[in-house]
Amino acid sequence: MPQGKPESVPQDGLTTRQRRNRPLTMVHTGSMKGKSTAAFGMALRAWNAGMSVGVFQFVKSAKWRVGEESAFAALNAVHQSTGQGAPVAWHKMGEGWSWIQRPGTEADHAADAQEGWRQIQRDLAAESYRFYVLDEFTYPMKWGWVDPDEVVATLAARPGSQHVVITGRDAAPALLDYADLVTEMTKVKHPMDAGQKGQRGIEW
Repeated sequence: MPQGKPESVPQDGLTTRQRRNRPLTMVHTGSMKGKSTAAFGMALRAWNAGMSVGVFQFVKSAKWRVGEESAFAALNAVHQSTGQGAPVAWHKMGEGWSWIQRPGTEADHAADAQEGWRQIQRDLAAESYRFYVLDEFTYPMKWGWVDPDEVVATLAARPGSQHVVITGRDAAPALLDYADLVTEMTKVKHPMDAGQKGQRGIEW
């Protein structure tokens, strides 16, 4: 896309403005870090544009204090006090399953993930937000807790102009086929290769 211009113009009957403003489904996948970080960067742009933001964080532990959560809470407070930006809501779905072993059976975790997905479906139907971050949402699909085909069908039928970005490794093929934008994070180098652990302000 040289100079930000599309390579072709589809014969879809839409005006340039209509096509430009249609809601997007975006997927950040791949084995390298940066998927969630990129999604939160997009959410910052959405907030600045006056779009309400809903973050649904699936896999990281609900007790893990994510740096972006505090930042977005501050942005929500700015909006409430000054009217700048837009509302922000942060939802932790379940207790976290991938990084830290949690009590409960797989059935319990599957039920939590399913209820998290049901809440997203309710919010999409109600047009609760303009920009959604479904953080680490590829994992419940990968583990069979949420049906990728149902996710695609729900996203395809969502009303209004709600943008959705989904992060996580091993995104389902059906989701990749449906998405408007897919980015794969691949590793070239990482500090851990040299024995350096994650650090505050970089990893969290």
